[in-house]
Amino acid sequence: MSPEKTEKSATGQTAQAQVRRLLSLIPYLRQHDGASIADVAEAFGVPPKRIREDLNVLWMCGLPGLSPGDLIDIDMDAVDGEGVIHLSNADYLTRPLRLSADEALALILALRTLRGVTATGDRDAIDRALAKLESVAAEGPDRVAGQAEVAVTGGGEDTRATVTEALRRGKRLELTYDVASRAETTHRFVDPLRVFVLEGYGYLDALCYLANAVRSFRLDRIASIRITDTDVAEHQVQLRDVTKGWFDALKDAPLVTLALDRAAAWVAEYYPMESVTPADDGGLTVTTRVSDPAWLRGLLLRLGGGAQVLSPEDAGDSAADAASEALDQYAALAG
Repeated sequence: MSPEKTEKSATGQTAQAQVRRLLSLIPYLRQHDGASIADVAEAFGVPPKRIREDLNVLWMCGLPGLSPGDLIDIDMDAVDGEGVIHLSNADYLTRPLRLSADEALALILALRTLRGVTATGDRDAIDRALAKLESVAAEGPDRVAGQAEVAVTGGGEDTRATVTEALRRGKRLELTYDVASRAETTHRFVDPLRVFVLEGYGYLDALCYLANAVRSFRLDRIASIRITDTDVAEHQVQLRDVTKGWFDALKDAPLVTLALDRAAAWVAEYYPMESVTPADDGGLTVTTRVSDPAWLRGLLLRLGGGAQVLSPEDAGDSAADAASEALDQYAALAG
């Protein structure tokens, strides 16, 4: 669930995958001193060359200060000469982890949130970690485990399981999605990129072939979903950082200024706004960022005469054209 797509290094591996392996590699080597590179590579399911590259990285890691006594020590002569690994000066990584009350609570809430968008079959590891953390937190003087709860709307079990499987296998998805902003149901093929939780809802970020762009799909609005036999394509995309919420993620979207009458003033409370200025007649003048012109068109059509586009002048043209076309159709039906 990284906020941006992981980039591949020059060796072809992702930095994210390498960090995960390094965190497991250190305690493994501490327990298997003198293990051969071939045996370690087999244990981690990677080529021996990859383990050698990992050792080059570990050799430059350690405690703050980065003096020779602070760095992890690896006998590189033994690695290159005998093909065995001797790692030392990393005893601090085997010490029991001591969490403060705030740290324990943050981990518990993060795991509960992750559990809300994870399929049942993949929850075992999460549940085991939660049980250990909650047990320790409940026994401590602060007893933080019960101080907060997490509620995540993550869609149906079948949806979560299918998305998880597609991400694991790298397969394209076919889905039917309810677009709430336009009150319509669409059929799409998408390449899944990540799953994340924001403001209590689970989302799937994917490259949508209908929009030919990255779109975020709320899991509970996916009406049907299936995995196809097609592998996902390589996409050079930069996923939005949503850690600060949707409003911050839209900071580069164009600004649109609307004049809302009294009956349409609810829009300022329902959607994020850059500015809200009361008008003398009880209405509002609001400025918001719009990344999807179709969303603005749908909003203007829903509000009817309750909203007027002030700037940019052409931002409401598609809504006006759609309304005019609808009126023409009604006129034709009425003779």
